[in-house]
Amino acid sequence: MYAIIAFIPIIVTVIVMAGFNWPAKRALPLAWLITAVICLTVWKMGFVMVAAHTVSGMLTSLDTIFVIFGAILIMNTMKQSGAMSTINKMFTSISDDPRIQMIIIGFMFGAFIEGAAGFGTPAALAAPLLISVGFPPLCAAMVALVLNSTPVAYGAVGTPTSTAVAQVQDQVTGMLAAGQDFEAYKLGVTKWAAIPSAIICPIIIFVAMCMMCKMFGKEKSIKPAFECIPYILMSAVVFCIPFVICAAFLGPEFPSLIAGLVAMVFCIVTAQKGILVPKTKFEFPEKSAWADYWKSNAEVQDDKGSSGDTQMSPVLAWMPYILIALILVVTRIPAIAIKGILNVTTAPWAISIPSIFGVDVNYAFKWAWNPGILPFVLVALIIIPMHKMSGEKVAAAWKDTLTMLSGAAIALVFGIAMVQLFRNSGIPAAEGAELAYYNKTMLRVMAEGMAALFGPAYIIVSPLIGVIGAFISGSATVSCTLFSSLQFDTAVLLKLPTMLIVAMQICGGAMGNMVCVNNIVSACATCGTIGVEGRLMRSNVIPMIIYAALTVLILGGLIISGFDPFPLAAG
Repeated sequence: MYAIIAFIPIIVTVIVMAGFNWPAKRALPLAWLITAVICLTVWKMGFVMVAAHTVSGMLTSLDTIFVIFGAILIMNTMKQSGAMSTINKMFTSISDDPRIQMIIIGFMFGAFIEGAAGFGTPAALAAPLLISVGFPPLCAAMVALVLNSTPVAYGAVGTPTSTAVAQVQDQVTGMLAAGQDFEAYKLGVTKWAAIPSAIICPIIIFVAMCMMCKMFGKEKSIKPAFECIPYILMSAVVFCIPFVICAAFLGPEFPSLIAGLVAMVFCIVTAQKGILVPKTKFEFPEKSAWADYWKSNAEVQDDKGSSGDTQMSPVLAWMPYILIALILVVTRIPAIAIKGILNVTTAPWAISIPSIFGVDVNYAFKWAWNPGILPFVLVALIIIPMHKMSGEKVAAAWKDTLTMLSGAAIALVFGIAMVQLFRNSGIPAAEGAELAYYNKTMLRVMAEGMAALFGPAYIIVSPLIGVIGAFISGSATVSCTLFSSLQFDTAVLLKLPTMLIVAMQICGGAMGNMVCVNNIVSACATCGTIGVEGRLMRSNVIPMIIYAALTVLILGGLIISGFDPFPLAAG
């Protein structure tokens, strides 16, 4: 019974978002309020404790909010300066085969943008670019969403994965065995989220191409997709090798960013030289033969920067991303002493708050280590003189960024505050408490309910929980915020490898990007195909189910075999 009560905020969130189309910025404040009432009335927490952990959660959300702010600011600044316009035009002369364009623009460029910015920007940039090279608008929206799945776990310099691991840090720290440390656990989760994603990567590219050829091709056949298998495999291998290496050795900040950049350059060169490119050309029907629902019913917005009179050089246009990559490498590699200076919880490199309202919370905002500030905001400021931007364009970039940030910020503030209450309810237990559930957090009671309901079959459910989180919230990061702790605790109760279950949650949030309402609405609005959201959601469910099944097959198979890459001490 108490597990059902603890789940009420999540159930309400699903109902109001999926059933009544509430945005996350409305649904999650309501979910937090319900959680607070349950903590006060059922879990018998004091008002001061509820208030303290709410504020602590809201402060914790700043880590993610600053990353989102910095990532979107870079994107909007480059749009206003004309850099994005130059980058877009660079792609139009690579290949005239839509299959190759789909891989280079839809996947590789999208992966790079996901690694640098995340939060819906890949579809917003890649889809209009695909339209500009001749894709039907609905097709562009579809493939941009499907292909923006594998890189999502490491979007905006690893925010979903970093968030997932941060949510379970307290539990992990309390269960570390001798010789283990939390950073090794974080690196392990990063690696095991990347390995199945890398294996599935060429399959998802192929599935997306089959959908494009069958639904939008002149022949209405998947045969042209089979002709492109050699190029798909080559491009996937070139992407996946640095993807897994970065995940295994450098952490969540780098896989999509570095792999996307490396593979994009390689694919551009090989396409121009005709290496493994299909001999026959795939074509869309003439525009006169397009179905009405394929077409844009509104003007697709272009970049606001370049006027056409002055064309920025490609090197100058790419320079902000080059700077971002260099700063991240210099500050994140352990062998370089800068990491040891910036990644601390002491002043002046961090702001620490040990207690709130007399309640111990041990909050620390490591501003110097936050990629939203360093390098994103720093590079956004460097772009101003580098690209000779006017004050008007700078102001427009900041205004657009704050407008885009507002909804996500509200959702994250209340979402993380809610999870903080989940994790700290009933601690310490109410004096004189007679019922056993007082001594357990809501999160623990929820985990016990999930363990009892699904048992060993939980390995099938785990990635789908991540999908549901992304579907209702529109964000893999929010999905990991909501469910990572629950997944971890359930894994502990069922004696499953926690590292692999948390990796399943991350993969689930990433694949949920294909079908989440927010992304589909955003992609349709960007491509001018408003009104066909339901059609797009139905088509994208197929690759999402394939992705989920393969994830269960890979990670679930390892779990069934008894493999545990990081055994923790009993909690």
